[in-house]
Amino acid sequence: MNAIARIPDLQAGAAGFRDALRHLTGGVSVITAGTGADATGLTVTTAHSLSIEPAVMIISVNRKSSGYYAISRHRHFCVNVLADGQLEVAQNFSGVGGIKGGDRYKGQSWSTLYSGALALDGALANIDCEVTDLIDKYSHGLFLGEVRAVRVADARQPQLVYQHGSYGSYATA
Repeated sequence: MNAIARIPDLQAGAAGFRDALRHLTGGVSVITAGTGADATGLTVTTAHSLSIEPAVMIISVNRKSSGYYAISRHRHFCVNVLADGQLEVAQNFSGVGGIKGGDRYKGQSWSTLYSGALALDGALANIDCEVTDLIDKYSHGLFLGEVRAVRVADARQPQLVYQHGSYGSYATA
């Protein structure tokens, strides 16, 4: 039987909690925000619907990240749901190789839907949002965004997912 750790006794505190969370498989999305020279973004597994009516998305963003500041300033974001073949995009927006800001957009085709945030052409879905609320709590901000535009890919493709520090894919039958 596995031992149960109470939070005060959790192995190495945050490290034990992180280890537990690594078991969660998350769909990978790139969040884009800002315009022109102020365009930036980040890779997340924390983009979720909050409500269908009205259509509202919720994203969790580290308060120290450039994405947090861009979303706060521009009051918009676009959730770009990545397909299995878009690993390079995920890595660029996670800062692999030191890539920052607008350089994360290079090598891909982008469109503007409604809010001004950029939408990745060829993503499984683009969900363009205007920020309605921000809840700052602990290390992260929770941004609530009313959906203003949606673009969905025509064909079913496997989704890029992340678990245990590795990327993979998930396809429905």
